[in-house]
Amino acid sequence: MNSKTWYANFTKKFAKLTGKSLTFVLSILLIVVWLISGPFFNFSDTWQLVINTSTTIITFIMVFLIQNTQNRDTEAIQVKLDELIRATKGAHNALLDLEELEEDQIDLFREKYETLATKAREQLTRGEEDTDIPS
Repeated sequence: MNSKTWYANFTKKFAKLTGKSLTFVLSILLIVVWLISGPFFNFSDTWQLVINTSTTIITFIMVFLIQNTQNRDTEAIQVKLDELIRATKGAHNALLDLEELEEDQIDLFREKYETLATKAREQLTRGEEDTDIPS
């Protein structure tokens, strides 16, 4: 098993685990236990450092986990949208893989579709149909 597959499998399983309600309840319970233990440690600097360090480490790891999950989900959605565009009669195939273009190129497409949306809304206010095959 290569490292890319190992990492992908690990992040999927870890994201699923951390997204469960039981994990949330356990994290709240851990904080409550830490709070209750305060008087036993005289609310010392070490007592505070334990929770600060723990939450910092968990947050640091979760940032990478969330980013990995978000990247994977976004890529899957883009592929699905590309397939819908490809399979739809009259759709512009130039929109396939649009996310790979430079920002100024994307802006040109967005402006074109904003114009189409404005025209469609005007048609609706006149009581006309707003559906057609895009040009």
